[in-house]
Amino acid sequence: MTTTSYDCDVLVVGLGPVGATLAALLSKAGICTIALDKDTEVYPLPRAAHFDHEIMRVFQRLGLADEILPHTRRAPAYEFQTADGEVLMRFDLPFESPSAWSTGYMFHQPGVENALRKLLSSSQHSDMRLAHSFVSLAQDEDGVTAQVETPQGPSSIRARYLVGCDGASSQVREAIGAPLHDYEFDEPWLVIDVNVPEDAELPDVNLQICDPRRPVTCVLMGPGRHRWEIMMLPGETPDEVLEEGFIRDILSAWDCGEISLERKAVYRFHGLLAKKWREGRVLLAGDAAHQMPPFAGQGMCSGIRDAVNLAWKLEAALKTEAASALLDAYQEEREPHIAATIEFSIGMGRVVCTLDKAEAAARDKDMLARQAAGEGSLPAPGTAAIASGVILAGSAAAGSFFPQFHAPEGGTRLLLDDVLGEGPWLISASSVNATSPVASFTLSSSKLTPFRAPLEAWLSENEAEAVLVRPDRFVFGTGAPASLVGAWEQMLRGA
Repeated sequence: MTTTSYDCDVLVVGLGPVGATLAALLSKAGICTIALDKDTEVYPLPRAAHFDHEIMRVFQRLGLADEILPHTRRAPAYEFQTADGEVLMRFDLPFESPSAWSTGYMFHQPGVENALRKLLSSSQHSDMRLAHSFVSLAQDEDGVTAQVETPQGPSSIRARYLVGCDGASSQVREAIGAPLHDYEFDEPWLVIDVNVPEDAELPDVNLQICDPRRPVTCVLMGPGRHRWEIMMLPGETPDEVLEEGFIRDILSAWDCGEISLERKAVYRFHGLLAKKWREGRVLLAGDAAHQMPPFAGQGMCSGIRDAVNLAWKLEAALKTEAASALLDAYQEEREPHIAATIEFSIGMGRVVCTLDKAEAAARDKDMLARQAAGEGSLPAPGTAAIASGVILAGSAAAGSFFPQFHAPEGGTRLLLDDVLGEGPWLISASSVNATSPVASFTLSSSKLTPFRAPLEAWLSENEAEAVLVRPDRFVFGTGAPASLVGAWEQMLRGA
C-alpha cells in the first residue's frame, strides 16, 4: 500500500498494449498504479498484426482470453517466395504450443487495447488518466516525481517507480539519457490495411514476396482484414506512394474483390536497442527500450514480455529489500532475447530487401537448392530461455519456459494457470513444508489430479524432485523443495 506522500506505487507512462498490460498486471497484484496517455481514446486503426502463444497466456492470466479471441484468427504458415511464386523458405506453425494456445494469432489491435483498458477501468488498484502528457521527471532515493500536462493545466505525480512505455520517441528514455544502439537497418515501407469481403481470393498464408523489382509483404490481420507492406524504392517519396493511384496499381495484382482501404502509412523499418533500461527508479519497456523490423512479427510480443518480466519484479521490489538486485536483473534477462530477436528480424529483412537482380538470383538459387534438399522449411521459433538473472543457475531447466498443461473438463479445457493462480509455484513429487511462503503443491494434491501425468513426466525428464516456477512462468530452478524455497527467498532478499 502507498503512503500519503505518494500518489501511487508505480506510474506507467504510455497506454499502448505494453503499458496497458503492465498496468493490468500490477493492478491485479494489488499494486497502486497510475497509467497516463496523451490521447483520450485507443488509436482506432491496426498497427501490430501478430502475437504468439506466450502473449495469449498473459491475456488468459488477466481474464481476457475470451474477450480477445473474437479479434483474432490463428496465424497460418509464413512463406518467403520468389517473384514467380516458388517457395524459398517456410515457417510452419504447429497448432498447439507450450502455453496450451495456438502458436500464433493474427489480430486487430484496437480490439485488444480496448479490452485491456476496460479491465483497467474496472480495477480498484489502477487509475487511467487520459489526455495527460508526460513532461519531465526528477527522482531521489525514495521515489520519482513526474511533471505532467493535463486538461486542467500542469500537475505532478509522485510515485515509488516510473516505467516509460511511451513508444519509439520515448520522452522517458530521453529524460534518463539512455542512448540507442543502431543496428544500421533502415528501410522505408508503405503499409496498407484493407477490409476484405469473405469471398476475396487472397492467400491463406502469410507471404514475403522477395521480388528485386519491389519486395512486398502480404499478411492476414484480424478477421475481415488484410495487410500489404510495400518496400519503397530509391527516389520514391512518402507523398508519392500514399497517392490513391499508386495504391490501386499495387493492389491490382491481387484478387481482392470490393475492398475498402482502412489505413495507409509510411514507416521506417529499423533496429534500435537502448543501452540503458533503468536509471534508479525509472525503467523502460517496449518500443521505448527497443525497436525491430516487423519481419518476425515480434515487436508487440517483445514489449509485452518486458511487461510480464518487470511486473513481478516491481511487485517484489515494493514488498522486499531486494529492489536493486531484482530490477537490475530485468535488463539482464530481457536484453539478450531482444538483441537476438532484432538480429533475427533484420536477417529476415535483408533476405527480403534485396534489390540487386544478380544478388537476388544468387539468393534464390541457394535457397531453392536448400528447399529441394529439405532444408528450407523452418520450425516456429521457440521461447528463449533466461540465461542469467533470477534463476538457480546450474539446476536442471533453470530459466526455461514452464509449460501450461491442460485437461478436458465438461467440454472445455482446464488450464494449469487458472487452477494454481498467481505468484510463484512450488510443484513437488513429495510432501512440502506447510509453512512454505511459496504456493506449494504436491503431485498427490487434488488440484493437480488432472495434470499429474504430464507434471510427473516433466519432473522425471529433468530428474527433479521439485520445480519452483516464477510468477512469469519461467523456471527458477529444480531440486529439493526446501532448498528451492530457501534459494528463492535468498534471491528476493538480494543476498
